[in-house]
Amino acid sequence: MNETNPIVTEADLHAYADGQLPETARSRIEAYLADNPDEAAMVAEWQAQNAGIRSLFAGYDRAKDTDALLVAPPHALPSAPNRWAVAAAALVVLALGAVSGHYGPALLERPDLQLAGSETLPKQAETAFTVYAAEVRHPVEVFADEEAHLATWLGKRLAIQNLKIPNLQPLGFKLVGGRLLPVDGRPGAMFMYENQTGERLTVMVGRNKENRTTSFRFASSGNLETFYWIDGELGYAVTGEISRETLRGVAEECYRQFPS
Repeated sequence: MNETNPIVTEADLHAYADGQLPETARSRIEAYLADNPDEAAMVAEWQAQNAGIRSLFAGYDRAKDTDALLVAPPHALPSAPNRWAVAAAALVVLALGAVSGHYGPALLERPDLQLAGSETLPKQAETAFTVYAAEVRHPVEVFADEEAHLATWLGKRLAIQNLKIPNLQPLGFKLVGGRLLPVDGRPGAMFMYENQTGERLTVMVGRNKENRTTSFRFASSGNLETFYWIDGELGYAVTGEISRETLRGVAEECYRQFPS
């Protein structure tokens, strides 16, 4: 885990690229990008796209005398000279459409529209928690009394040798069990834990060859909190309806125990 990098979300990076962050927040993002060259390159691409869009439409950001004609009532026909002005404006619009149709995709299209594993992971973790944490009789496929079998089975499916299921009892969470589930269209694992008051949390593991290594990140959806990180091809996410501080402690403990 890289503690020198604060939690930075995808929304933070977009806001930075669009120039919508205050100066104090910009310095935090700039420090993060300095330690994450892949993320910095992605933000630079966004900024280049923004500049291209502004350049393409630079000639159309000023008011013109003929603008009122665009909203004139149908019966309010312009005089002959004005009709020629409208016709000329229409030709400009058609030309712009042709230009944007020919060059638009190359200028405006983001090279990689598919979400990276680090971007899809928290949403998949939230969905898994929502579906399974509320189950009373069947929250998992294999319960904690078969922990050795659970680790061997899921380790083989995820191609992780000697998969170790994190022990979170020092933090007050006892293993309920685990299950196989899809993560990014590939076999993934989910482990469920519960404390003495019945609060549950899940730990999800997935493999994606397109992953990029990241520091700890945070995602929130209502009362649901998720800490996630990418380590090589493996992605990890800890999710629960518990305090962010408690969840971060669990995530750090899992980070120490999972293979690197």
